[in-house]
Amino acid sequence: MATVVRKQPGQSDDSLVAQFRKKVLNEDIIGEIKKREYYVKPSRQKYEREKILKKLNRRRQIPKRER
Repeated sequence: MATVVRKQPGQSDDSLVAQFRKKVLNEDIIGEIKKREYYVKPSRQKYEREKILKKLNRRRQIPKRER
């Protein structure tokens, strides 16, 4: 889907560019491009997902020091 930003009467070029950047960030277009840049095998995706989950679980299990 195309990202379209139209210039309003009296709107400066700088504010138009800022509006475009904000729209691109909200739609996460940059993240999607980076994700699609290289093909990742499904087994590798599963491995990475499990690795992140293990790391999160380890953080939850570590008791906080009592002061």
